[in-house]
Formats: sequence, structure tokens, C-alpha cells
Amino acid sequence: MVSMKLLVRLVVAALALVLVAAATGASVVAYTWTTADVDTLGRVDFDRPLQIPPLETGTVTADGTRVIDLTLQGGTSDLGHGPATRTWGFDGSYLGPTLRAARGDKVRVDVTNQLAETSTVHWHGMRLPAAMDGGPHQVVDAGDTWSPTWTIDQPAASLWYHPHLHGATAQHVYRGLAGMFLVDDPADPTTPGARALPQTYGVDDIPLIVQDKKFDGDQLDENPGVFGISGTVGDEILVNGTPGPFLDVTTEAVRLRLLNASNARVFDFSFESGQEFALVGTDGGLLERPTPVRNVQLSPGERAEIVVRPVPGSRDVLRSTPPALGSDFFQSRFSGGDDSFDILEMRAAPELAPSTALPDRLTTFDEFGEPSTTRRIDLNGSNMINGRTVDMTRIDDVVPAGATEMWEVRNAASTHHNFHIHDVQFTVVDATGTRNDRPLLAGRKDTVFVPPNSTVRLLVRFGEHSNPAMPYMYHCHLLWHEDSGMMGQFVVVGPDDAARVDGVTDHSSTGGHGTHG
Repeated sequence: MVSMKLLVRLVVAALALVLVAAATGASVVAYTWTTADVDTLGRVDFDRPLQIPPLETGTVTADGTRVIDLTLQGGTSDLGHGPATRTWGFDGSYLGPTLRAARGDKVRVDVTNQLAETSTVHWHGMRLPAAMDGGPHQVVDAGDTWSPTWTIDQPAASLWYHPHLHGATAQHVYRGLAGMFLVDDPADPTTPGARALPQTYGVDDIPLIVQDKKFDGDQLDENPGVFGISGTVGDEILVNGTPGPFLDVTTEAVRLRLLNASNARVFDFSFESGQEFALVGTDGGLLERPTPVRNVQLSPGERAEIVVRPVPGSRDVLRSTPPALGSDFFQSRFSGGDDSFDILEMRAAPELAPSTALPDRLTTFDEFGEPSTTRRIDLNGSNMINGRTVDMTRIDDVVPAGATEMWEVRNAASTHHNFHIHDVQFTVVDATGTRNDRPLLAGRKDTVFVPPNSTVRLLVRFGEHSNPAMPYMYHCHLLWHEDSGMMGQFVVVGPDDAARVDGVTDHSSTGGHGTHG
């Protein structure tokens, strides 16, 4: 029989272990907290010329189709930790070429997968049939070739492409599968201002694919960490796959096409000098007028086109300072909300070639008309929309072809999100939790930032590509959230197609199939 003295000793020992464990846990949390922020301002050696992705326009066949070959492949790259970092890319070991085509072009992209696993290629921001969209339903198995074909019919814009495999999008993008897709619209009489913008690719028209990474030795570290609330955020920056990049500027004005291609990090871009620059475009294309700004905040998937006029002979640094996430101090801390980075050094020549002054007007927006219905989209936690995770066999919404609708997207979570809709460009009518007069919200958008406890109202005009059997997606573009289930599906249907769609939960206020969200 255990003596009372021994029992007391056992209890005391157990309590001591609990206290030690608690103290150790508190120490780990404290250490993680104090080392969570990153600040590289003034500490980056800009010692590598910025890599400019090769421009790929394909070849035009006898029937007028512009054919582009694109190959997914593995390899190794020097991302600042030696040449042996294992990476993926399109037509190379990391990232991919900048694809370019014009409005009115019939395009075919022959996508060949030379990886050892299945992937997809989604044309982010492109208006095209659902079967060509490259979402999670259009998989490309290892060794196969997929050849989506469509006619480009949208204004000039800086779009991009990346994988969209359900459950693995974050992994595939993080390893390097991404590239830009530029759409030109030279014949559009409503965009005379576009011809005044810098437009010599690689000289005064520069793509900037900005990504954060972290490393374990010389290999990419995909682990989001213990407190990785938003997904993987890194402590190093790559621009077009280049660490510590500099750009030699030879013209009075330079157009920078900014793409946040990170998995989870939000950037707030500005210049070390505090100089003003012109915001001329957003996700869906040009703004109606150039807008002078000193910073622009982009969440994952968002794009912005800016025109910068450097002082001859100057050096200035594009940087990111702590973004306004709107999350509580704990979640903001571990999601990059306290971080600052030097991104790119711009080195202006002592004498700069002349550039055309920006016009007062760049384009004229089409009117979307009045919405026929309102849909309510609630972002819950980090993996649900309207209280449910995605089901690839369930259609969440049915949209009439050509309809204009109001989508009210509410972030009911305590952490920040953003929201992307496939196949459309929308107008942000208003947004709580952020400044409604932000210039970025004045343009056409396909991805929008949604802070905690806020609502954005989006006026969305849908296309005429109807297919009751093939859905488009809408989702948070923080890729770990998307992979975890924060995604929904909608089909666009003609007048005779709606009855052919089964298993629908419709979130429109005017009714429809199934129940309302």
C-alpha cells in the first residue's frame, strides 16, 4: 500500500512537471513572439540584376490561332542559397515566361505536365469558358498535355497564371509555378491613354512578380509554423525569382506591373524616398485616370500597374512597410503585419531617354447596369464559406449568363482574408473596415482584400459562357485557406439550362435552387 509520504511526493512531482511544461510553453511563445517580425530596411545588398521573364507570344497557325507551348517541370535554382534549391517552373526551373496576346486573338495553350504529379494551370483574371479556366476540375496528370482554347475578349490588363489543384495550390505555387499573362487591346478607341504609357517590355515596361520565401538550409521551407494562421510567410523576398535585385532605369518614366504572387503575405509598397508615383491600372486593366499615390497595398493575387519617374542619377528602393491587416495584434504579428522589407533598388542613369507625359484619361469604363439579385457570401474561420467547406460535387450558386449581380462578401472571422471570383472583373461599390476612397478600389478587380469584421459589396457582371455541367470557383486567395476548404463553386447558365443543375445551394436574395445562405 502506497504510504501517504510517497503519495505526497508523487503529487508534488506531477505538479512540478506541469509547472515546468507551462513555463517552457510560455518561453516558447515568448521567444516566437519576439522573433516573429522581420525588418530588412537598409540591410539588403542589391547585388543581382533583376531577371526579366522571357516574353512568349507563341506562333500563329494558318487558321489564325495563336499557339503557345507551356511545360511544367522541376529543376534547381539559385534563389540566394546556392544553386541546388529544388524548384518548379514553366519552361524552366522557376516561374515561367510572360505570355502575351491581344483582344480578339484566338489562343491555344498546349500545357504539358512533366512533373511527377498532377497539377493544373489557371488563367487568373481571364474571361473564358469554364472548361478552359484551369481550375481544380481541369487537372493535367503527369505526362499529359491539356490544350485549352479560347478567344480573348477583355480590355488590356496584367493577368497571371498559376496552378489551382484542390488541396495543393499553395504547395505548387510556393515551389515556383507562376507567370504573368499580358493582354493588349491596341484597337480599342476608348483607350487612347494606353498608347502613352511606357510599353517596351523589359526596358520601361517591367513585370515584378513579388514573393516571400523562407528556407531550411538551401531548400524552400513550406512549413507555415506553429502560429501560421494565414499560411506560409517567409523572411526573404524574391522579385522575378531574383534575391536582392536591382533595376537599371534608362527612361524618364518606367511602368512597373506589380503582382503579389505570395501564398499569404500582404505587401504595402512605397519608395524609400517617399516619392509620389502614378497608379494607372489594377487587376482588370487601366484606371479611367492616372492617380497620384505614395503607396499601394496588395494582398495575394492582386495586381497594380504604376508609373514611376525617378530623378536622373538617383537610387531609390521599392519597399514594403507594415500593411494594414485589421487583425488583432496576435494574428497580425504572425501573418506579417509587423514586417518591413526592401524589395528592389532602382538605379536611374545620369541621363534618361525622354518619356511621354501621362494623359488625363486612360480609358472609359463600361457601365455594368443595375444588379438583378444580391448574393451573401460569408467567410468563416480559415476554411469555410457560408458555414461549409468546399464540396467538389456541390454547386453553390447558379448565375444567369450575362447577369449583373451584387455580391456582399462579409468576413465573419477574426483574421484577414481576400476574395477572388473566376471569369469576372468586378467593381467595388463600397467596403467597410477600409478606406472607400482607396485608388486601388476605383479600378476593375477580380481579387479584393477583406479585413476582419468587414463587408465588401461587389457589382459583378458575368459573361456569356454558359455551361451547367462545369463550374467556376470563388475563394479566399490566401492559398492555405483555399486549400483548406474556403472555396465555393458557381455555374453560369443560359435560360434553358438552370433546370439541368442539381444539388444547388443558391445564395441569392431572389431565390433559386435549394436553400438560401
